[in-house]
Amino acid sequence: MNLAEAKERIRIPDVWAHFNFPGEPKASCKSPFRDERKPSFSVNADGTLWNDFATGEGGDAVDFFQRASGLSKPEACRKFIELAGGSSTPTPRTARAPRVEPAARAKPSFPDFRQGTAAELAALAQLRGIGLEGIQFAHERGLLWFATLKGCPAWIVTDSARVNAQARRMDGQAWEHVQAKAWTARGSWASWPIGIKEAQPFPAIALCEGGPDFIAAHYFALWEQATHYTKRDVRCVPVAMLGGTLNIHPEALPLFKGKRVRIFGHDDEAGREAAERWARQLEPVGADVDAFSFAGLVKADGSPAKDLNDCLHLNADGFRETERILP
Repeated sequence: MNLAEAKERIRIPDVWAHFNFPGEPKASCKSPFRDERKPSFSVNADGTLWNDFATGEGGDAVDFFQRASGLSKPEACRKFIELAGGSSTPTPRTARAPRVEPAARAKPSFPDFRQGTAAELAALAQLRGIGLEGIQFAHERGLLWFATLKGCPAWIVTDSARVNAQARRMDGQAWEHVQAKAWTARGSWASWPIGIKEAQPFPAIALCEGGPDFIAAHYFALWEQATHYTKRDVRCVPVAMLGGTLNIHPEALPLFKGKRVRIFGHDDEAGREAAERWARQLEPVGADVDAFSFAGLVKADGSPAKDLNDCLHLNADGFRETERILP
């Protein structure tokens, strides 16, 4: 028997049982390799892949066997084939790491954000080219705030968790102290997805890259799904990752369970990599995931559409091609 044949016979739940690990391998479970209070481990539905979100480790059933046994890769492969053939001798497992209580990460202390005035909401709608209804919807949901920071009027995306916040200037210019248009507030848990707790009552999520697309998605939700522009009876709401290089925070992953998720990464290499990475994180926790492609979409001015905000300004052909954007 070769290794491929052995993997057809033996799945991760079989290896889990072989080592007599406590608990049950599933989409969200506690690690068998250490004591922990909150689940940070995942095994996919067919038992062929595992992922440890706390350590970044993962792999197939053979990798799981090697991690559990502490053997070298060649020796682990040999023992795995033995196990598949029914002639395996008992395999000692590595010592279970004791739980080390991490120091509780303090929530950041943000400046005083405030609700926007009617004039500020209208100014932001004009700045971003987003219908005012979308701006108002994000504001009503407690996800869009305003402040004066570094002497500049600013708009901020954050949520009720108050662990992540990102500010942009109302004049559209870059912040001098970071030399960038987006400024993530000091102490932020940058990988926390903005709006994930607010999304819990809804069956579908538009997972956006960055604050502008996050706000634009609020307009799309009303445009495509609300029965009237003054109503908020939508099935899909936006959630934002405020950076394409980030992984989704482990504590937020279970909140995507059972959700229909469409990822809107920017139309560049970093955005496509982000979409693939987020999908790999979300599928094991039980989310139904796909990604939107901006390829071939053109704005009314003839330039390519590269993100969701751009899709508010598609030419006629683009609007016909994208009859429905959100899930």
